[in-house]
Amino acid sequence: MRQPETAHLYDEPGPRGRRRIRIASVVSVLVFAGVVALMLRQFASRGQLDADRWTPFLSWPIWEYLLVGLRGTLLAAAVVAVLGGALGVLLALGRLSPIRPLRWLCTGFIEVFRTLPVLLLIYLMLFGLPAYGINLPVLWKLVVPLTIANAAAFAEIVRAGVLSLPRGQTEAGYSLGMRRLQVMRAVVLPQALRAVTPSLVVQLVSLLKDTSLGYVVAFTELLYRAQVLSAYNRLLIQTFLVVTLVYLVVNGLLSALASRLRRRTTRTAAPIAPATPAQPGAPAVEAPRV
Repeated sequence: MRQPETAHLYDEPGPRGRRRIRIASVVSVLVFAGVVALMLRQFASRGQLDADRWTPFLSWPIWEYLLVGLRGTLLAAAVVAVLGGALGVLLALGRLSPIRPLRWLCTGFIEVFRTLPVLLLIYLMLFGLPAYGINLPVLWKLVVPLTIANAAAFAEIVRAGVLSLPRGQTEAGYSLGMRRLQVMRAVVLPQALRAVTPSLVVQLVSLLKDTSLGYVVAFTELLYRAQVLSAYNRLLIQTFLVVTLVYLVVNGLLSALASRLRRRTTRTAAPIAPATPAQPGAPAVEAPRV
């Protein structure tokens, strides 16, 4: 029987659980539809749905102006995803390392920057470093804090993926004469990244939204452009609703792409053997070390 893609994340609910989920889904949809209907009624009563307030968004100059901001958003998100992902993998390997100083250093980095607000790091980049003669370009004043914060999050996701694999995967690599780094690079990491793909996508969507903090450093991203545009055309609600639609489309495409990649890798990869349940009195299985 084919297992659902989320079977490795949580146990499949039983009949009673599925019935509760269906009831909760129906109630949630009804509540959401009621809120949307109430919003549309309020907008209509105040003239926010009049045609003359929406026709400006049918002109190309408006979209050209917003697409420049979207390009900045995607550029910042792509740079943060690449740098943060690479740094996150290194931090995860460092936290799993048998070398204590390296493990402590990586653990400290992850725990500190997971708890600090990204906005505080941006303020540090904006006001703190220039006082010591370090003044980065505008793009990097946004990218560096987001990379540091997201690297800590990526590291924990990757580490969870590594720890979720059966220990037999690592031992199989050792039996072939591979070294620890070879086992991690060729055997463990590919399977771990495939297992945590949904969490990685959620983090990518989160960092894409975090780029909206670019307004603090006056970086030209989508939300910053929307603020400037709404101040010019005085169509605040319409402008931000259009920008919300753009964010929904971009994040939806990102989620669909990730799901397609996951299905493709699942079809081509060999299934992972389930972990053997521990017998009573058996010694605890230690986490794999790099």
